[in-house]
Amino acid sequence: MVIESALPLLSMGIVFVSAILIMASRKSPNIREFWSIGGAILTFLTVMAMVPIIWEGGVIKYTLSTIAPGISLNFRVDALSLIFGIVSSFLWIFASIYNIGYMRTLKEHAQTRYYTCFAAAILGAQGVSYAGGLFTLYLFYEVISLFTYPLVAHHQDADGYAGAKKYVIYLVGTSKGFLLPAVILTYVMTGTLDFADNIHTGIFPAGSDSIWVTVTYILFVAGFAKAAIMPLHNWLPSAMVAPTPVSALLHAVAVVKAGVFSISRVMLSTFGTNILNDLGIGIVTAYVVSFTILTASIIALTKDDLKARLAYSTVSQLSYIILGIALLDNTGVLGGIIHIVNHGFSKITLFFCAGAIFVAHNKRKISDMAGIGHVMPFTMGAFAIASLSMIGVPPVAGFTTKWYLLNGALEISSIPIVAVLMVSSLLNAGYFVPITIRAFFQGKKSDWSTSGIKEAPLTMVAPLVITALISVLLGFYPDFFVTLISNLF
Repeated sequence: MVIESALPLLSMGIVFVSAILIMASRKSPNIREFWSIGGAILTFLTVMAMVPIIWEGGVIKYTLSTIAPGISLNFRVDALSLIFGIVSSFLWIFASIYNIGYMRTLKEHAQTRYYTCFAAAILGAQGVSYAGGLFTLYLFYEVISLFTYPLVAHHQDADGYAGAKKYVIYLVGTSKGFLLPAVILTYVMTGTLDFADNIHTGIFPAGSDSIWVTVTYILFVAGFAKAAIMPLHNWLPSAMVAPTPVSALLHAVAVVKAGVFSISRVMLSTFGTNILNDLGIGIVTAYVVSFTILTASIIALTKDDLKARLAYSTVSQLSYIILGIALLDNTGVLGGIIHIVNHGFSKITLFFCAGAIFVAHNKRKISDMAGIGHVMPFTMGAFAIASLSMIGVPPVAGFTTKWYLLNGALEISSIPIVAVLMVSSLLNAGYFVPITIRAFFQGKKSDWSTSGIKEAPLTMVAPLVITALISVLLGFYPDFFVTLISNLF
């Protein structure tokens, strides 16, 4: 059932107008922040208005303009689109509230530019979510890169510019050097850039040259460097020079999720599971990202800086999403897609906690955090919950991901992937559990300059507590997203 509707365009329009209003309210901070929160809420409500159609197995389509046969600025919403759309719009609400406490407490400069670019990055994420073809996907993928550059370089110091330079070289360089040629090759071989409605068949016609199809696939995977697959991952830890809410945006909401979403979309709606299976590309991809999962986890163990450890955790966790898709099995694909949700809520919580620790006590290094749980019980409690999700401990959300991934690997009898999932969970515990132990069971309250509880401002603590609790709820009640994703098959 195909429904013609402008709802996806309306969702993006609200974000666009919000960015304009934020920029126009630069002399009135309260009004500027009202537009940010209000825009986020309205966007989320618009996204949720699409749920009934997708829930019933429908697909929303809308073509804004046709440039040439098979090349359109068009939008298409199915279960995969809606998952990313819900996550990016809903988490924008919490990020907007958190931004107020962070930016005001630290008296950060250029706050209007910051909020405007933040909204524009969400616009790019929404556009990527609802892209109906490779042309639209490429356009909004680049919008994200353009507007997150000023956020990475926000502090305008040597470290900020160096991190932003690496960020743009990696992301724009790969999109021009690999992604654009992949799009062109796809059009030459298929005559269209529109996504297929069936995730199994894809758009490549029968008899397509297997060598060129494989080359095109490799170019796509390399071109979507926002997915941070090794060795094209180094931009991500370097981008940690940005303010912590930006790190949360990069790691949980817009940027990296746009990367793994785009690869997932291309695998399922451009190539299709049949051709990936016939060419043996799927399992090879699974092994490649398994290397990233394990290696990034090992590197995370060595990092004392909290944001750096979280950055390498993100590099590892992102590849779970692609791993699930690459299994080419319905159960594995479900596990990969649902991790977009589970990782989003848990990882934004972890970065929110890192920012709260810095604002309240000016601490960045894990070795300096002995006993901090005594003075920041809400923040570190939320951190502990989100950590359990990353490890995959029931009943927190991350367990659902690993349950489906493990079953997907068993269904295709891939023992090496089962081993990767088990070892990576142990490594996850290795770099997360010591932080919680140090916070609550080492050191004393008297070791801290404050005599009592000293949390960050309520506008920072409330969002991180709520997102942590949602991670628990998603663990107990994953049915909504499981049912939604099942409509893809």
